[in-house]
Order: sequence, then structure tokens, then C-alpha cells
Amino acid sequence: MLLTTSRPSTGRALVSDELFARLTARIAYDHPELAPDLPPRILDQALAFLATCAVTAESIGPSALVDIGWHTFILHTHDYAEFCHRIAGRFIHHEPEPSPDDDVPQPIGAPISRTVDAIRAADFVIDAALWTEASVADCTQCHAGCTDSPTG
Repeated sequence: MLLTTSRPSTGRALVSDELFARLTARIAYDHPELAPDLPPRILDQALAFLATCAVTAESIGPSALVDIGWHTFILHTHDYAEFCHRIAGRFIHHEPEPSPDDDVPQPIGAPISRTVDAIRAADFVIDAALWTEASVADCTQCHAGCTDSPTG
């Protein structure tokens, strides 16, 4: 079912307790440098971000911390694909921004303020400490005009 009405206020509510616990444990394992309270917060915001990708026409991208949650989830391909199709009706691709060696002159990362505004507009709670301009990740949910863009 596509996410179009009556959205939960947290990304956490979009997946089962078992999946949330498994992904949170993986984040903690892969990133032992993180404070113990961060893995569940990161995953919650990554899920809210992905659900927002399903409903916004804006080009949005995660913060570096939230991107950790997206990377962790996408590696669990079966669960990730099921989530994408249930929430968005399509696969939400993770596209890196061009590297400095690419011949594509594009700015790196979507502005965090645009992403935060889109997530709030999708009725999700923002964990402001995880969304800082200094931590823009070098990726977006898609590039404008790509086949997985909500607008075309």
C-alpha cells in the first residue's frame, strides 16, 4: 500500500519491531564510534526520509548520519525492496552524487533545509540533531529527471 494518507509521525512506525531491532543492531555493530542512543534515532530518521522520498517531488538527500541508516537498510535487499514497494510503490534508488573526477558539473547534496522541510510536510517528526548542514551526504534519492524521480 502506498503511503498517501494518515502517515505515522515517526519513521520507526513504518517497519516491524523485529526489523527495526535488527537494523539498529547492525548500525551499532558497523559504527561502534556512535553513542549508544544514536542507532535507533538514525534508523528512525532514515525511514522517515525514505517515506518522504515516496511523496515529495523535491530533490532531497540525507544528512551523513541519516545516510548511515539508509546504507544499512539497503544492504538488507529483500526487506528494503519490500519496504520501498509498500511505502512508495517503487524502488527508491540510492544514487551517489558525481565525484570530482566526473565531467558532470552538479552541486553536491540537496540542501538539508529542503529535506527537513519535506519530511515535516510529510508529517514526520524531525530529530534536529541528526540534520545539520555540516553533515550533508554525497547522495540523493535520485537526480532530477531520472526514471525513479517522483516527477518523471
